[in-house]
Amino acid sequence: MSRPVAVIGAGTMGSGIAQLAALAGERVLLYDVEPNRSATALENIKGFLDKMIKKGQISVHAAKATGNRIQLISSMAALQEAGLVIEAIVENLEIKKELFQILDAQSSPETILATNTSSLSVTAIAAACKHPERVIGTHFFNPAPLMSLVEVIPGLRTRPATVGTVIHRLQQWKKSPVAVKDTPGFIVNRVARPYYSESIRLFEEGIATVETIDAAMQAAGFPLGPFLLMDYIGNDINYAVTENMFNAYYGEPRYRPSITQLRLVEAGRLGRKSGHGFYPYPQDDLPQPDPDPAIRKRIVDRITTMLVNEAADAWYFGIAGASGIDEAMQSGARYPIRLLYQCVKNGVDHFIRQLEEWQHFYGEDRYRVSPGLRMIGEKLENFYTEKPRL
Repeated sequence: MSRPVAVIGAGTMGSGIAQLAALAGERVLLYDVEPNRSATALENIKGFLDKMIKKGQISVHAAKATGNRIQLISSMAALQEAGLVIEAIVENLEIKKELFQILDAQSSPETILATNTSSLSVTAIAAACKHPERVIGTHFFNPAPLMSLVEVIPGLRTRPATVGTVIHRLQQWKKSPVAVKDTPGFIVNRVARPYYSESIRLFEEGIATVETIDAAMQAAGFPLGPFLLMDYIGNDINYAVTENMFNAYYGEPRYRPSITQLRLVEAGRLGRKSGHGFYPYPQDDLPQPDPDPAIRKRIVDRITTMLVNEAADAWYFGIAGASGIDEAMQSGARYPIRLLYQCVKNGVDHFIRQLEEWQHFYGEDRYRVSPGLRMIGEKLENFYTEKPRL
């Protein structure tokens, strides 16, 4: 019998990862510093399995077996048994480093230690360990049992064999792992920044209302408009990620946080969880969006162009290959288009011209053309025939 998977942290993400692993046939050790949280997580998992039974997605016998594969542990001393440990605790570098020091000491030397960080440096987390070669990032997306993408992030000292082992394990769990360079935001949180920031910019300039921008992007196939999505994520969380990206990239203009969103956070308008964000909740009697098709096209073109430029930049600097970036944004962020594929299909020159017009008008490097776009345009190639610049 293979060694069990241990999950540290029984919150929404941790319990989702535990459920996913158990459904894949793994024995799971679930630990949380608060035992009551672990017990609640197990009850929630069993409740989800009951729903799967009712939908005919799993048999009663299989559901019971899945629940029985999850064992609650009260001490990290039990981690000696685990072959893979996945951390899913608060997104704080110092707290994660403290935990990994403990995991490094408590687990056996061959155990792989994975962090579910969404944007922190895997290399920095691994530096807390005596054996950083066995530390890796596995960024799952919420809800973990349903979202197929997992960003796999080796740190600077991660053993290559560890990467291969983790990718193979995730594929056995029926996930779609994408190898990503250890840079702030990885793929999804980096490439998605313009979906939020450019939408706020359009609103700040008075080009369109919040409702019109959301309606335009949803009509273009995006599952949620940017303002609805920010309210769903939490404006405090979304703002913090943008601010962290801005600081991590030493003031990169494309990641500059918005004062508009900061004011919402200061006012306690965090979104759904506080009852008010860009929208009031529940959403009753909201203003109707502007039906002008020209305005909607302008919105979609500007936001999509900025997303394409960001994806091209991630490709150029070797964050991941073109297929990995497109797969990540489709399966992780549920984008309706493959950004780099769409860029070539519509013509790279089209995106370059738009960005150059905006940079000339605004005089801001926020709109500078990525060297990735220029490289593809000059070579008349596409992103899929060129290797990323590693």
